[in-house]
Amino acid sequence: MFHGSMVALVTPMQADGSVDESSLRGLVEFHIKNGTDAIVAVGTTGESATLDEKEHCAVIRQVVDMAAGRIPVIAGTGANCTREAIELTRCAMQAGADACLLVTPYYNKPTQEGLYQHFKAIADAVAIPQILYNVPGRTAVDMLPETVERLSHIANIVGIKEATGDLERARAIIASCGERLDVYSGDDATAMELILLGGKGNISVTANVAPREMHEVCALAAMGKRDEAQAINNRLQPVHQNLFVEANPIPVKWALHEMGLISLGIRLPLTVLSEQYQDTVRQALKQSGII
Repeated sequence: MFHGSMVALVTPMQADGSVDESSLRGLVEFHIKNGTDAIVAVGTTGESATLDEKEHCAVIRQVVDMAAGRIPVIAGTGANCTREAIELTRCAMQAGADACLLVTPYYNKPTQEGLYQHFKAIADAVAIPQILYNVPGRTAVDMLPETVERLSHIANIVGIKEATGDLERARAIIASCGERLDVYSGDDATAMELILLGGKGNISVTANVAPREMHEVCALAAMGKRDEAQAINNRLQPVHQNLFVEANPIPVKWALHEMGLISLGIRLPLTVLSEQYQDTVRQALKQSGII
């Protein structure tokens, strides 16, 4: 249903932490101009954990309105409360989003049966296409391939963002669910390889700063053109690695500020990139040809 380079968009903010709607509009236009295949609004990179429900829904509506049908919009609507996730997903559908991205419930540490029932309840309650999101390094819960296979039989669960970076796991999910469920990378460093295995794209942090290049990597990999995709991907490796020197989205927001696209606003408990890492990120942008 969705394919290619899908940017996990940051939510630009003013110095006081309020959402910067003008810069948000600029980012949407930046991605449309540079070939991004879809925008993920208010995912975890968009600081979903610190936007309240009203703000969360407002940013989704704004991105949908700004995109104006020119690019698909996938709304991040996951939560560690099933009822809250249902409400956010319902809000996204009403706002006109094309699909929703739902992270596994964080902190609660549900069982595999709990994960199945959580996502089934959301899918049953809201008839919008839904993409699962597994990122155990941040949530402290790992949705196993067997649970993904069970969920793949629910009609409006259409994909999974698998962010473990484990290509063997991705291969297993593609083998068991590939006819029913699109598999996307959530790990920029291994995204090209996952697409070459049969994945449909990448929900990307790097695409925030290198949208054209990530679009090309994904498109070439989807065509099986390994060498051409590898040449671009090799150039992006410094960015893939160094956008995580501190917790995402701290480095990528600083990088976008360095590129003149947003201000330094970020919400507590996250803080602006530490001075000791600023030259590291700057050099990565330079080495990758971004600035």
